[in-house]
Amino acid sequence: MDNINLQPIISAVIALIAALITTFLIPYIKGKISQQQYDKLMEAVRIAVAAAEQIFTSPQSGADKKQYVQEFLAAQGYDVSQREIDTMIEATVGKINGVEV
Repeated sequence: MDNINLQPIISAVIALIAALITTFLIPYIKGKISQQQYDKLMEAVRIAVAAAEQIFTSPQSGADKKQYVQEFLAAQGYDVSQREIDTMIEATVGKINGVEV
């Protein structure tokens, strides 16, 4: 049986998800808070995601990384829904991985 390279398909799916997040969910979140608050929140998410990427290095540590980011944001006093946190994490990870959002 031939080995099938799924990397291009996975990359395309990630790019599609990033585009959907950028198109629909990020504007929704921006509408709920001021631009300054949004910028501070996204900076906190960026810092937490970068830290989680450094702390949890095993390939199967996605859940641990997500929990770390959630706990970091809660400790900083951010009160955002789970869906919004997931969206911001995915957008930040996409930027880190070179997917333009």
